[in-house]
Amino acid sequence: MATKSVIRNVNQHVGETVTIGAWINNKRSSGKIQFLQLRDGSGYIQGVVVKSEVSEQVWDDAKSLTQESSLYVTGVIREEPRSQSGYEMTVTGIEIIHLTENYPITPKEHGVDYLMDHRHLWLRTQKQRAIMVIRAEIIRAVQDYFDSNGFTLVDPPILTPTSAEGTTNLFHTKYFDEDAYLTQSGQLYMEAAAMALGKVYSFGPTFRAEKSKTRRHLIEFWMIEPEMAFTDHEGSLQIQEQFISHVVQSVVKNCRQELETIGRDISKLEAIQAPFPRITYDEAIEFLHTQDFDIPWGEDFGAPHETAIAEKYDKPVFITHYPAGIKAFYMKPDPNRPEVVLCADMIAPEGYGEIIGGSQRIDDPQLLEERFKEHDLSMETYQWYMDLRKYGTVPHSGFGLGLERTVAWICGLDHVRETIPFPRTLYRLYP
Repeated sequence: MATKSVIRNVNQHVGETVTIGAWINNKRSSGKIQFLQLRDGSGYIQGVVVKSEVSEQVWDDAKSLTQESSLYVTGVIREEPRSQSGYEMTVTGIEIIHLTENYPITPKEHGVDYLMDHRHLWLRTQKQRAIMVIRAEIIRAVQDYFDSNGFTLVDPPILTPTSAEGTTNLFHTKYFDEDAYLTQSGQLYMEAAAMALGKVYSFGPTFRAEKSKTRRHLIEFWMIEPEMAFTDHEGSLQIQEQFISHVVQSVVKNCRQELETIGRDISKLEAIQAPFPRITYDEAIEFLHTQDFDIPWGEDFGAPHETAIAEKYDKPVFITHYPAGIKAFYMKPDPNRPEVVLCADMIAPEGYGEIIGGSQRIDDPQLLEERFKEHDLSMETYQWYMDLRKYGTVPHSGFGLGLERTVAWICGLDHVRETIPFPRTLYRLYP
């Protein structure tokens, strides 16, 4: 009697007869042998149907199978060094579940808009599956790092009464009789959680109503936001580089086959080990001037600037001490130079831009109150946030990692739309 299995586990059943629920990824024939390219979500394997070794019914059923038809396939697992998985199935039985007709995504080339319209089916392709497996491993590694280093997972609200950073790029909704917004960051709430639990992190969806169409932007994306009490700027930078090193090396270790499937240069990822290089904003401006960029001091960096800086390094690079005027109201000024703040953006190599933004937070209640006035923020709305400084204020720092940009960098993708199962972009809300 056949043992039920999944493709990922066939290495445990060499020489045995197994049954796998699968779909036909592709099929080819050479006269008296049919080769079925099978997938089941856990992996891929080739099923070989030899006409002289199966019943006429099995042979005819195999001939009738079309792309993405579903079936239970039974056969003997054997080692096959030439196959990607290292194994192959000699098919002895087929039970058809459903025969598919006119499957929309064929092995030919399709345009991006067409593929996005059929995203629910595009996910089934080998490359897209590999990206989703890598995304899942990144999430697992993120949680493993924080759970293993004394952080507590806390879930901030998605509906908020205000912006976290004082911007207007928010999705407005009605919360009964009050105005509410979809969160653009859980950071302020994580600061409150850190005052209760010491070291915390959140992992959840965030929303930005920016009308941006770049390859780095999504409307809905996922953020990892750690916050740490009794931690200064330097301590936060060390945690960030250790964290990213852990995540990247976990993917290299556990997703090598998927990285090979998407054609990623794994040697570039193997080089991602802490510590990471650092330059100040001032040094970055000086460097950009040598590269013929006409950017004045006090202006924020765009994608071309970040790419030019990152090209100097084969690891992520920290840009630290940005001018206070281009950063959020809650960032702590450098005591030795108040016009810049104790912050850093981590820029990924290979042109993928900022993947982490972080800072030491203002812990002086008087200074924070001054910032509220400078940014024209409502003291009434943010009173609870002021309470964190009023009752037991401490030095604390935190940062935010954009998951999709990180997936894009680790996978070497051209656009973030492939990094999330169902991307939400400026002109895309379907499917």
